[in-house]
Amino acid sequence: MTTLRAELARFERAEEGLALLEVFLEVAGPRVGAAVLDPIGLRLPDELTDDRPLVQGLIDGIEPPAKRGLLQVAEHAFDLADEQQRWDYVRLAYCSNLATVWSIGRRTTYFEAAAPRTATYWLPESLKAQYFDALQARGWAIPEDWLAAVGKRPKPWWKRGG
Repeated sequence: MTTLRAELARFERAEEGLALLEVFLEVAGPRVGAAVLDPIGLRLPDELTDDRPLVQGLIDGIEPPAKRGLLQVAEHAFDLADEQQRWDYVRLAYCSNLATVWSIGRRTTYFEAAAPRTATYWLPESLKAQYFDALQARGWAIPEDWLAAVGKRPKPWWKRGG
């Protein structure tokens, strides 16, 4: 498992980070079981430039969740097989307090963006290789630290820090 930092601030343009997430979701599609985000308190990241009005429209279009109980989490799920929903998820993931892409069965977290400024990919080596191949085929530059990242056993979720 390789950990790749993916905060929007690390890219020259935030839209580059969104494009890399979009390519990831296309590549990982058959392995993804769920893509969810917390719809409460969605807000535009400061780094977002060109897409601000468009993303604000998506935020405005999300229905507020029904009342939730004390230990319930609000989740808005996206069907990544649907091209429009995948596109919407990419633009909203970095706007949410928590956005997660899970493997089938929710055993592995592949991507997580948490407000206000963290985003991480955790990729098995085979998926990382497919992802990097897809990025290169589309002409995207892979961040240098991603190329240098070495796979290792992931920390349990409760030990992961920002």
